[in-house]
Parts: sequence; C-alpha cells; structure tokens
Amino acid sequence: EAVNIASEIGYPVLVRPSFVLGGRAMEIVYTETDLRRYIKTAVAISPERPVLIDRFLEDATEIDVDCLCDGHQCVIGGIMEHIEEAGIHSGDSACVIPSFSLSPTVLEKIRTATSMMAMELHVRGLMNVQFAVKGEEVYILEVNPRASRTTPFVSKAIGVPLAKLAAKIMVGRTLASLGFTKEIIPQHFCVKEAVMPFIKFPGTDIILGPEMRSTGEVMGLDFDLGRAYAKAQMAAHPPLPLGGNLFVSVKDADKKAIVPLVREFVDFGFSIYATRGTAQVLRDADIEVIELNRLSQGHPNVLDMIKKNKVHLIINTPSGTLPWRDEVLIRSAAVAHRIVTITVLRTAIASAAAIRSMLSGNLEVHSIQEYHQSLLKSAP
Repeated sequence: EAVNIASEIGYPVLVRPSFVLGGRAMEIVYTETDLRRYIKTAVAISPERPVLIDRFLEDATEIDVDCLCDGHQCVIGGIMEHIEEAGIHSGDSACVIPSFSLSPTVLEKIRTATSMMAMELHVRGLMNVQFAVKGEEVYILEVNPRASRTTPFVSKAIGVPLAKLAAKIMVGRTLASLGFTKEIIPQHFCVKEAVMPFIKFPGTDIILGPEMRSTGEVMGLDFDLGRAYAKAQMAAHPPLPLGGNLFVSVKDADKKAIVPLVREFVDFGFSIYATRGTAQVLRDADIEVIELNRLSQGHPNVLDMIKKNKVHLIINTPSGTLPWRDEVLIRSAAVAHRIVTITVLRTAIASAAAIRSMLSGNLEVHSIQEYHQSLLKSAP
C-alpha cells in the first residue's frame, strides 16, 4: 500500500512513523527499494502504528514567519529565509531576516496567506507559519498557533518584545493599543545559526536532515549579509577560514554546481584537494586540483591530510540516503579536528559570500542597541 501511495504521489517522498521508539524517525526516499527498506524498519519499530507519507518538494526555499494577531488585525513580526533548502529541519537551518532572494510577489503572497490564516484561526497572540517556495509558487508546510523557537530571534532582530506583546493581547489588549501595527523590516541583516553538539559525540555523522539535532542557536548582525553570516559562524562553529586548503567531495547531482563555487575559493587563495570523481570534474573546468585517494584506496587520503592539519575547510555532500562509510569517517574526523565541514551546497554558497565579505575589509562591531537605533532612524 505504501508503494502504491508513493507511486501516485511521485518520488521523492518524506516518510515517518506516527510513533517512534528508537531508530530513524523520518527519511526522504527516492526509490521503491529505499521505501521498502524504510517500511520494514518502521514496522519492526511499531507494527501497529501507521506510516505517514508526504510528497517531498526538492530544491525549495523554506520560509519561517512569526506574526502577532489580536482578532482585528495581523502584523508580521519577521519573515525568515532559510539558507539550507526545505527538508533540513528548521531548527537546524540558518535563517536570515530580512529575506534576501524572494521576489516582492512571493513576499506579498506570504504576508497575505499568513494574515488570512491567523484571522481564520482566531489567533490571539503569536502564530508561526512555515512555507516552502519554489519559483514563484508558495506552499504551506505547517501552521502553529503559538510561540515558536524563532520568537526570541525575531524579537532581537526588530527590537520588539513579541512574547511580551502576545501575553498582553491574550488578556485583552489590541495591537493598536500596544503601538505595534506595522511590520518592521530591518536595514541590517540578522542571521540565526544552529549550534550542533557533534563534538561531544565522537563518531556521530553530522549530516543534516528532517530530524532536529541542534542544541542551541546564535545570532550574527551586520549591514552586509556575508559579514552577518560570518559573525554567526564565529559564534556557532569554528570560524570560517580565510585561506588554506579546501577538500571537496560531492555527490553526482552537485558536481556541476560545485565548479563555479570552487573557482571562487581558488580566487580567494585556497588550494583544492578532491577525490577522483570530483577532481575530474574540476580538471575538466581547468581548475588546478590535487587528487586524493578514497580511504579504501590507500594513502594519501583526506584523513592523512586532516591529521597533518593540512585541511582547513571541507565541502562534502552525502552521496545517498545511506552514507558511505568513508564519508562518515571523514566528517567525524573533521569535527574532532575543529574543521569547518559543509554538507549542504547552499551553505557552501553562503560561506563563500561570507569569506568574500571578510576578505574585503575588517569586521565592525556594534551593539544590538545600535542596530535598533538604526531601525528608529529609518522608520517613516
């Protein structure tokens, strides 16, 4: 039955059991073989519970929206555009206020849909909505008529205590009486980044997916998006390196897209290491690269380079649903040696932008109150 449903929906699909006791809770599957394997595991975990199947939207941008509603009007607190694509848990994704790539048409669709849902659900207080955007189409993923984990981030970004206002609305106040009647769009960029606990769990694979794995979050602010992202990385992970050696090994689907990105890192002054398949693609594009063996092929390999402190940045996108043993060993060794390891192509693009901004000049430090003052100066 699950195979028939998935065939009707069309692969890929997101599958998850309604009750989990150990094992993987959710997985994105691309083939009938993977689906049958997952179903067999899920039934073993909980034979009397149904398995939920959703169509998975590939290469979509995820959006989080926090808003306040008093029953008379709805005011957007913040529209957060995720760096990672839809499918990475929102708690593990970096996100940015204000949106940096969405068209005015898409933003208006998001604002209208959010307001209509808040009014129809008779929300009094905070509401969070998660959207996916592909092209100019906007999809609603979920609606939560409550405060979200993003509420503190949005509040700090716009200088408005959303939770405090929501509590007052819940006891009868209106947005008009509270003086919050219009969306505040910052002139600066605010980047929220997830903090991962992988360093405390040696051997754990760091691949991100639909299950949340982060244990905290940090925030970076700047009038330049690249610098804001760089500041967030400084707080959440080892800081992005500004030079050195980059190791690249990506899945086939990413090989075409990785070429201009690696060329940019070469322009920054990085030397490039890569495994055979990725190295050949880069050579075909006239990029100088040092080829390394896979771990099973002997030495020299990337683990040798990591142990000698000759790798400073890694871009390694997973080759499939079930990661190769080599990939897990590489990513685990990188975490142990405090090497920035990127497993999502969009994150690599954002990191390149951050390094470009960092190389263009020194960082400036301002207090959050100074950023809030700039909001007051730009207000109509």
